[in-house]
Amino acid sequence: MISIGVVARLTGVEVSTLRKWESRYGFPNPVRRASGQRVYRPEDVAGVQAMAETAAHLVDHVFPPLPVRQWVLAVPKRLRYFLQADAALQGAVLRIFLSVVERCLHEHSPSSPADARIGAVAFIHRFGSSLNEHVHFHCCVIDGVFESAPDTNNAPDEASSVRFHAALELDAAAFADVQARVRTRVLSTFVRRGLIDKDDAAEMRAWAHDGGFSVDGSVRIEGADRTGLERLLRYCARPPFALEHLHQRDAEHLVYRNPKPVRGTAPRTRPAALVLTPLELITKIAALVPPPRVHRHRYYGVLAPNASLRAVVTALAPAAVPPAPTSAATREEPHHRAVSRYLWAMLLARIYEAFPLQCPICHASMRIIAFVNDLTAVGKVLDHIGESTQPPRIAPARGPPLWEAAAAAEQAGNDLQWDSSAQPAPEIEFDQRIAW
Repeated sequence: MISIGVVARLTGVEVSTLRKWESRYGFPNPVRRASGQRVYRPEDVAGVQAMAETAAHLVDHVFPPLPVRQWVLAVPKRLRYFLQADAALQGAVLRIFLSVVERCLHEHSPSSPADARIGAVAFIHRFGSSLNEHVHFHCCVIDGVFESAPDTNNAPDEASSVRFHAALELDAAAFADVQARVRTRVLSTFVRRGLIDKDDAAEMRAWAHDGGFSVDGSVRIEGADRTGLERLLRYCARPPFALEHLHQRDAEHLVYRNPKPVRGTAPRTRPAALVLTPLELITKIAALVPPPRVHRHRYYGVLAPNASLRAVVTALAPAAVPPAPTSAATREEPHHRAVSRYLWAMLLARIYEAFPLQCPICHASMRIIAFVNDLTAVGKVLDHIGESTQPPRIAPARGPPLWEAAAAAEQAGNDLQWDSSAQPAPEIEFDQRIAW
């Protein structure tokens, strides 16, 4: 178990922020000792580490000190089925959404030219709060547009070759207009790809509540509020579920506590807890795994990798990456290790459930002195601490538990009523060729 001070040093997240996350979002969920001290499990540290690394990189090296607005898009359930397994379709819908947002910012940015571009980082979420499949999009967009401005003073500073036009008077009417445009273009895309019919698309346009489409842009972070921007980015980069919400009820069932329960009548009912078998849990988690070679977050506009203004805009970030030294003689060793140097410790903590850089007696931080690679010395150390020097025996392969239960029931002579394919033959056969 790890103290809150050690977690703050490893992740770069302040103690007060960790406590605020615990009270607001239930993550991380520490264990309290008899003295009342908060202690954290290794998997909690790993989750905080991943969110903190992504958010810190974007705040320090990508986003300039300008206002940032979060745009969120959710689509009807009928369309989520196609989005869940098609990465190319997800990219198409995301491009439609960001292009409509760019048009909206153009209209609300006075004196902005037609070729001005936005800057955005988009996160594709494949999950809901109750381990359900729910593809939706979180986009952190700089609240305005950028244009390339010629350097009339021949100044060496790259920041003088770009001009920013802030967006003004974005209200609920602007959000509704974006939602209507996105709905029309997304439905047309699904019709063009042959996923739905034209009649179905026309019917969905006539549905109440905007046909199941939802666009929100009410969250806005000021340019000087870097702490608030980092909190927002950590929220967008969060994992699909939190391990502290998962508990084992007995040998065959697990309980997942829903962080956002909704009590009421169907279909908006979300129970406070889900009772799952291990196979059901694996099935739900496997459905949330993104396709291979798909990025967790994407850059758009002037922040895109090949954008001509990316280097100019990111140079405005408060902690832009300094240029590399030209010679080895001028290279200086950093005083503090980078966060990536400790990733091996996070992996060991997740596997062995023990934090290797914390003393088990005094709970102080430890540093590496040497690595023991000699087999004889390793064997003596294992014998001294009472561990076996032989590798563990590999268990034989076995089938899924449901198959074993079916085989056992068949050997016992039980009636397999659960098998839908074993239906009894009808007592009366009807001749379907007869036209009544």
